[in-house]
Amino acid sequence: DEAYFKHVDWVVAKANELGLYVGFLPTWGDKWNRKWGAGPEVFDPPKAEAYGAWLGARYRDAGVIWILGGDRPVENERHYAIVRAMARGLKAGDGGRHLMTMHPCGGQGSSQYFHQETWLDFNMRQNGHESLFAPRYAATRKDYELQPVKPVIDGEPLYEDHPIGFKAQDHGHSLAADVRRALYWDLFSGACGHTYGHHSVWQFHDKGRQPVNNPLFVWREALQRPGARQMQHGRALIESRPFLTRIPDDAIVVPASVPTAVPGTGLNRMVATRDAEKTYAFVYCPAGRAFKVRMNALAGKTVKAWWFDPRDGKATAIGEFPNDGEREFVPPDLGEYVDWVLVLDDAEKRYPAPGDRSP
Repeated sequence: DEAYFKHVDWVVAKANELGLYVGFLPTWGDKWNRKWGAGPEVFDPPKAEAYGAWLGARYRDAGVIWILGGDRPVENERHYAIVRAMARGLKAGDGGRHLMTMHPCGGQGSSQYFHQETWLDFNMRQNGHESLFAPRYAATRKDYELQPVKPVIDGEPLYEDHPIGFKAQDHGHSLAADVRRALYWDLFSGACGHTYGHHSVWQFHDKGRQPVNNPLFVWREALQRPGARQMQHGRALIESRPFLTRIPDDAIVVPASVPTAVPGTGLNRMVATRDAEKTYAFVYCPAGRAFKVRMNALAGKTVKAWWFDPRDGKATAIGEFPNDGEREFVPPDLGEYVDWVLVLDDAEKRYPAPGDRSP
């Protein structure tokens, strides 16, 4: 349908004009594995390869990232053959100019299927629409540690205002705090990036349209939800320090006498990261509670400490301390869903306030 693809051309060109790359799924998963969805299954390996080559050639010069899969498990050799054939076709069509990954189904990652394959440039996880699944974020860490080394990104975490576990009647809808938690769990566990989504926006819910699973807002209203605005604070924090040498390091946090409290578990699992040179460290606590850190996670003689508020992006200086032993820090506000990031800097580096990306 040339008219359809001319519209796709326009969408891709407009996104590129705005400085955006398009995450381009050649097909949704029900067209090769109708485990659920409308279908029909239309692809076999030859058709997948031919379609991939045609699509790759058409968007050879566009700013796109190929995302194979489409929210389905790879369950048999036929499925493997179809995905591999489409990857082959895309590379033949675009000359290998674009990055390529695979979007799996909930709780899974591309690494469990294709990590060793050369066409897979980086891994994608779908940590999914649960609020209690901290083990899924531990899986992000495992992907980070795989060999050969490939970046990992969470392509579908819990969306804002999404029915938790897809069961609105039982569990209600997610909050901004839930999507912030997923962001910092990912970024501090080794992910190279994170995806934000909203339950009303993905389906473009509007008056007169059939709703899917209890959306709370029309899509234009959903664009103004607090979690969407708060994603930028996570990026600002990361970019306010040298981030290309950043590594996960949960050992910064000193376990309490009851470790399920600190570093915590479930919704309140704390995570930490630092740079390889030990010039700074970040500790994310999903709930406002006191905790201790190992000051020698940093290399300098003096440590400057800050609180960074993930809700508004503001930083507050705590003070400077000798780099010695363990030290307890108490967040400015305590309580559930009151999350904070403790920032520790080697004072000699004179880093700006956390979140300040000024040159």
